[in-house]
Amino acid sequence: MLTDDILAVAMSYNGNDVKRINHLLKVFSFAHHIGVMEKCGTEMQTIVDISAMLHDIGIHEAERKHDSNAGNWQELEGPPVARELLKDFHLDAFVEERILFLIGHHHHYNSIDGIDFQIVIEADFLVNIFEGGMDRRSIEKIRENIFKTESGTGLLDKLYG
Repeated sequence: MLTDDILAVAMSYNGNDVKRINHLLKVFSFAHHIGVMEKCGTEMQTIVDISAMLHDIGIHEAERKHDSNAGNWQELEGPPVARELLKDFHLDAFVEERILFLIGHHHHYNSIDGIDFQIVIEADFLVNIFEGGMDRRSIEKIRENIFKTESGTGLLDKLYG
């Protein structure tokens, strides 16, 4: 299956960076689940799944080139890395460009322009809240300002409510 093959490539790219591999697996899992629950069609689910797997793929290049893993550097370096990783999969041009767009904008919360983008952002927050040990007030602000899908909001409430 396409997503399984891309997941293997993403994990391989991260080498022995267990922290990054665990993060991508968790975000992918939440994104996939939210996409299914929100009844994304096949093409949209593919975009959600692959974007979630690769959303942070620019971190290693950002650290190498800019000595930082800040979001702006991830977004700058991620799309070229993802394009290279995806080249042998011969994705539909629209699907590939949308994936690259989401990778290049996944910290732009005011630019969410579709359910695919919304789902990837929500999945990333579900994981980042736990990994970052966010406090109750921060979670409430995220719920109010970021979460829009019924499925993502339900997960947020169940996990952190």
